[in-house]
Amino acid sequence: MQIIVLGSAAGGGFPQWNCLCPVCQLAWKGDKRVKPRTQSSLAVSAGGEHWLLLNASPDLRQQIIATPQLHPRGAKRQSPISAVFVTNGDVDHLTGLLTLREQQSFTVYGSKTTLGEVTGGNIFGVLNRELVKFNEVDLNETIDTGFGLRIIPFAVPGKVPLYLEGGSVEIGAEGETTIGLEITGGGKTFYYIPGCAEVNAKLQDRLRNADLLLYDGTTFTDDEMVKLGLSQKTAWRMGHTAMTGEKGSLARLSDLNIHRKIFVHINNTNPVLIEDSPERSKAEAAGWEISYDGMEIAL
Repeated sequence: MQIIVLGSAAGGGFPQWNCLCPVCQLAWKGDKRVKPRTQSSLAVSAGGEHWLLLNASPDLRQQIIATPQLHPRGAKRQSPISAVFVTNGDVDHLTGLLTLREQQSFTVYGSKTTLGEVTGGNIFGVLNRELVKFNEVDLNETIDTGFGLRIIPFAVPGKVPLYLEGGSVEIGAEGETTIGLEITGGGKTFYYIPGCAEVNAKLQDRLRNADLLLYDGTTFTDDEMVKLGLSQKTAWRMGHTAMTGEKGSLARLSDLNIHRKIFVHINNTNPVLIEDSPERSKAEAAGWEISYDGMEIAL
């Protein structure tokens, strides 16, 4: 199984276009200790011929150009992208579908709730329904893609997308709004969870002894953006797990015998993006890798 990190940053990318936080300042100045990153997305293949995208970021066109495995082959109009699985309705996970509107056949997988945001008679109507198949999936059911990959979607603690928030927002609910994916191919299994509000006991049990985990690395501390004066929301309020703290991923995902752990969906404010930072050293000492655009993983 081949896995390519197309984009490793959270929404807004890194550096974020309008941000002068301490980490983004380094990027704007060209500091070689930080690498620019596009918004979160993965590509997976069982044999290199057909590729499954995990989420479709607003930067998808740029990511395809940067990834030879996803370039068209043979016919005048062709793409090795055979399917896209969207894990929630966030703008930074759906918008890239608009890039795939040029009369190309592929399948979009997602929960009924998430695909309802795509198929509801809006701008996504530019996707030709005669070519693009929308496949609503049930949680905890096995999906056979037909090209060597099997997927089991499962609920993780999360929240509704920002644009659907009302006066009272439930954080940590488990349902169709935020899901993780268990993906199997070639006798290996990995987990992709780019957004998760909490690592609870049920999730720990599921991830135990995993071959590979790609997990939500949005912020280093829960109050990171609050302390920087950039937001009034903690990581928890945004529906994400901080890396540190009693309930952070470094603590809650240790001692589970996960063979390889990689942070994805990393916010522009997160100091682990600085290669020689104490925060990066702390994450690596706990057995984690920090993903970057173009990172290739073989299972």
